[in-house]
Amino acid sequence: MKSLAIITARGGSKRIPRKNIKDFLGKPIIAYSIEAALESGVFDEVMVSTDDEEIAAIARKFGASVPFMRSEATSNDYATSADVINEVIEKYSEKGIKFDYACCIYPTAPFITASKLKEAMGKLLEAGSDSLVPVVRFSFPPQRGFIIDNGNLKFQFPEYALARSQDLEPIYHDCGQFYVLKVSSFEKQKKLVMADSIPFIIPETEVQDIDNEEDWIIAEEKYKHLYLEGK
Repeated sequence: MKSLAIITARGGSKRIPRKNIKDFLGKPIIAYSIEAALESGVFDEVMVSTDDEEIAAIARKFGASVPFMRSEATSNDYATSADVINEVIEKYSEKGIKFDYACCIYPTAPFITASKLKEAMGKLLEAGSDSLVPVVRFSFPPQRGFIIDNGNLKFQFPEYALARSQDLEPIYHDCGQFYVLKVSSFEKQKKLVMADSIPFIIPETEVQDIDNEEDWIIAEEKYKHLYLEGK
């Protein structure tokens, strides 16, 4: 059984320029994803899919392979992660290399650890499902959320207006860190959340979207608190 780690890191980034290789507490942020994947020991190959020569060079410096550059079709603003993964799997296939499992890892996810990747891979293998998706629980019940309608505040779901938080079913959202996929299922369904997907629950303290400079600062503070304080 062969497994592939695919770190998706295109060069274009509008909100945070050069986001995928921006310094995060002393090294390019993509290095955290590469090092976690390599340290986990569960992948036969750790590769970076990129259209950018500088990113490719940094990826190789930290131990990842870049066997081919990403195509123009999967480098634009509209290409999905599934498009990128599909291209990578097809490129390897053309070389006669087949993988049973693939893990799509985002390059701006410093909270990924080797132990998480190892545990996630084990859970998917044990379950025999199509994919595993890391999720985090919403800190406030979305069922009691508001919308603004013509300047007026209204409950999105009025039927839950008086419900106690503890009586509402927990709702989770994608962590935006990584996905573990059974390749044979992905080749048929071409998506990350497939017909038979299982959750991998991550605490909110270990999750942070990084979409702007403020997010970046918060992520660094969280990381320092989790992994650096006391060292």
